[in-house]
Amino acid sequence: MRPVRPFPRLRPARVSLRWKIAALAAATALLVVAAVGVLVHLWTAREIRSRAEARAFNTVYSAMATYRSTGTLIDGAELDPAELPAALRRPADGVRHVAHDGHVDGNVGPSVWAAQRTGGPDSPVLAVRVNMSSELHELRRLDVSMALASLVALAAAAPLAVYGAGLLARRLRRVSETAGRISAGDLDARTGPTEGGDEVADIAATVDLMADSLSRRLRTERQFTADVAHELRTPVGGLLAAADLLPRGETEDLLRARVRDLRGLVEDLLEISRLDAGAERPVRDRVPLGAVVSEAVARTGLDTEVTVTAAADAGPRGPEAARAGETVETDPRRLERIVGNLVVNAHRHGDAPVRVTVEGRTVVVRDHGPGFPRDLLLDGPRRFHTGGTGRGSGHGLGLTIALGQARLLGAELRFENAQDGGAVATLRLPA
Repeated sequence: MRPVRPFPRLRPARVSLRWKIAALAAATALLVVAAVGVLVHLWTAREIRSRAEARAFNTVYSAMATYRSTGTLIDGAELDPAELPAALRRPADGVRHVAHDGHVDGNVGPSVWAAQRTGGPDSPVLAVRVNMSSELHELRRLDVSMALASLVALAAAAPLAVYGAGLLARRLRRVSETAGRISAGDLDARTGPTEGGDEVADIAATVDLMADSLSRRLRTERQFTADVAHELRTPVGGLLAAADLLPRGETEDLLRARVRDLRGLVEDLLEISRLDAGAERPVRDRVPLGAVVSEAVARTGLDTEVTVTAAADAGPRGPEAARAGETVETDPRRLERIVGNLVVNAHRHGDAPVRVTVEGRTVVVRDHGPGFPRDLLLDGPRRFHTGGTGRGSGHGLGLTIALGQARLLGAELRFENAQDGGAVATLRLPA
């Protein structure tokens, strides 16, 4: 059982699973689109270059045949052009060669040259230039078209990815909420059947099976505790009656004290079993908080200082009203039980002075002992567990009952240690 905290724990900002999955899908789509775009670009550019080389090669072949037969040049053919790449200026006799020229000259863009010497070593070189500007322009248009198509596809796929991830996140959130309710003590919480036969459905079914198992075990434990406590009431009552028949003396006083402790333990066990079973119901009434707390402290018979302070917004009040405290709607019997247990715990496990302060709807019980143990601050009070040896002896049911009664009243009970030493228990009643 964990104490109720006044404020939720601050957690670092986190990104929802929906957006993580959507971002992963978008990143994957972008990578696929980029890879396809690069491959298409490279393949198309290679195809354009291959076609230009073949065209230039075939044109040189035709031009050379015409030149040798007629001595004239066809359109596009030149002899020893000035722009001819250096690699083609000295081609071997009778062999056609192809070279690329990436320079842009006026309206002529990247080109493919094909050249062949017309005769001997000193004969001119016949060359043909094939301009690739139009094809490369089409390639750029293809790149732009693919980029736009990719953006459109991504814009259409992103909402679908978000929607699909949202369905998965919603199912996981449902399982998480159920597990949280079970962790908070609601053992009747179940996820129920979920859509699909995937891993999420397996997790939901496992959580429900875990809740069923925990519920059965806790019901068995609670029933056992209630049965044991109920069966012990009769022999303990007989022991107490028998102790009254003993002659007065030190032995009788010691026996009577031990029987009273045993009866108190049995009554505490019965009270816890009723709280666990949800059989308790508060009987609310409007009572002065300060007066009820003072009466509860007086019933303990322990030396405890009680201070009642009016709330800041209570306005001018008389001395009697100030001592009575603010009027609250609560169950006075259960409120006395909470305050009494806190005061007894402070005297049993702490050191004097023990002070009780009532301000508005808040009751603070503080001692000056070693403080609450670390595991109690983290996990809340546990039955039959009092922490370290520095906290003294006891069965650990007092704070457990106080926390259970506070929850029944809708109040908040918080345990902490003061900076200058000592345990501080703060009870805040609801408005």
